[in-house]
Amino acid sequence: MSRALQGAAALVLAGGLQAAWAATDLAGGPAKNQLDLHPPITKIASEVQGLHYFMLIVCLVIFLAVFGVMFYSIVKHRKSVGAKSANFHESVAVEIAWTIVPFIIVVVMGLMATKTVVAMKDTSNADLTIKTTGYQWKWGYDYLKGEGEGIGFVSTLDVNQRNMSDAGKPEGADYLLKVDNPLVVPVNKKIRIITTANDVIHSWMVPAFAVKQDAIPGFVRDTWFRAEKTGDFYGQCVELCGKEHAYMPIHVKVLSAEDYTKWVDAKKKEMAAKADDPSKVWTLEALAARGEKIYAANCAVCHKADGKGAGPIKALDGSAIVMDTDHAKQIAILLNGANNGTMPAWKTLSDTEIAAVITYTKNTWSNKTGQIVQPAEIVAARK
Repeated sequence: MSRALQGAAALVLAGGLQAAWAATDLAGGPAKNQLDLHPPITKIASEVQGLHYFMLIVCLVIFLAVFGVMFYSIVKHRKSVGAKSANFHESVAVEIAWTIVPFIIVVVMGLMATKTVVAMKDTSNADLTIKTTGYQWKWGYDYLKGEGEGIGFVSTLDVNQRNMSDAGKPEGADYLLKVDNPLVVPVNKKIRIITTANDVIHSWMVPAFAVKQDAIPGFVRDTWFRAEKTGDFYGQCVELCGKEHAYMPIHVKVLSAEDYTKWVDAKKKEMAAKADDPSKVWTLEALAARGEKIYAANCAVCHKADGKGAGPIKALDGSAIVMDTDHAKQIAILLNGANNGTMPAWKTLSDTEIAAVITYTKNTWSNKTGQIVQPAEIVAARK
């Protein structure tokens, strides 16, 4: 009896703690005592919510009508008040009525639903296309088309969330919904999501967008959304995919167009930095060869392919700064710009790219200095 009471007390305490923890809402995610659908953030989600209310009202009216007539008949024509059983046969009018009326109701409901379903499947003319791959147990995102093309990363449950789960001590409104790398998209842009999977069937769902699409190994499916508000929105894998199915959250961060562009630039810089080890020591030949490509893509439009410049654009061929053995002078110009913006800053280039283009200019045309600038020097200059 004592053990039973102790166990009951523990359950009550645990339930109290759970209730206390769950007493907060998460913007863009689940809310306390939520009974309705998530607040819609897309036009499709608004239509789905409208359909939900319409169908609910139709079903409620039918329920009240059918059961109202039934209970009225039971009470009004009960034997205890002297009611006599009627003896009648089929009625053509009634048969027609209960065939035509339900048919009309179903057709109306079907037409309304079809309009929304067709719109949900129209993934044409997307501004941004992102491939979403389900793994056990994380999501991979690859930006295939549009601003941000080439960006790719994996989104995994934040390690602190997993530690809280393992310890049985949930905290925060975003418990088991926080990730290390959220999916970032611009507001008011059509985002096409292409889903597939690497191992088993997963399903990508964000309720606020009214998006749910299975991710199936060996197959490609697609869906889309256009978020009309900025903010953070959450979802989860909703296809049972293994023992850690509960640890596959989805976090979508919707940014303004300006902030999204900044994020793209920062992400590409981050990827470039990861691709090149800034501590690597390069040979002059290898660094200059890479610098030639960077110069052609970014610098030649102003400084010319022969390095002579034009008009207010200073020549690099024979330039005192380029020839100077003090590398810091040229590095500072590339990092910070010069002449009130006439020479823009190139901080978005990676450390290796800046080192390569400087090395190229120091050893090309008539500039045969033999000098080499290593990426580590750029790292130090940034600091």
